[in-house]
Amino acid sequence: MRIGFTLAGAVVAALLLAVVFAPSRALAQASTSVDFNAAKRAADADEATLTVTQRANIQQAQSRQLDTAVADCASPNPDTTAFVVVAELDARGKIVRTWRQGDTALAQCVEHELSGRFLEPPPRAPFHVSFELSFTR
Repeated sequence: MRIGFTLAGAVVAALLLAVVFAPSRALAQASTSVDFNAAKRAADADEATLTVTQRANIQQAQSRQLDTAVADCASPNPDTTAFVVVAELDARGKIVRTWRQGDTALAQCVEHELSGRFLEPPPRAPFHVSFELSFTR
């Protein structure tokens, strides 16, 4: 799903958000040094298992959390290079672990801001969700 919004006073940007979930039992059992690509594959694998209602609820929660995180990280001249954050959710929907692709200050800040926040409780835990962000002026 792609959701656009504007950052007042910082960047006039359209934010594209793709939300995907993945079965993560295999990922959770893997080495603790799971890399970004493995986490992203796990997140991509389970999107089709979500019901329409589950998907909508999670996407709304992600949109709220991401809106706040990006606003908290806004700067007068941010580097708006695209980036991805994959988050592991626990049974309560708390973001307990993240992986990031992209090293801009904005990407690092958003990853930090999302850590510890809550989304909707997933259908099982651990569960992975992907935030894919790209900005246009």
